[in-house]
Amino acid sequence: ENSLQKTSTCSSVNPSGVFVSPYALNLSSFTKLIKRLQERHPEFSRDEIVAAVREVRKINKGVLSGLAISSIEEKTSAIL
Repeated sequence: ENSLQKTSTCSSVNPSGVFVSPYALNLSSFTKLIKRLQERHPEFSRDEIVAAVREVRKINKGVLSGLAISSIEEKTSAIL
């Protein structure tokens, strides 16, 4: 028995008729990650933190998907 549910990445239109990109969901995770990093490293600006996250992405072959948020946070902290 396969109890895993497949997730859809297709775009949709929300009830108000506004187009919703399949990538919009990732934005909230990114925002949470940046907020957590800002709390952890108040001595760095948001731009510096975003640059460090981009460096993590670059090191990880250009993607962050597949990495746990906690792992991204740790790797970014090491760069900062």
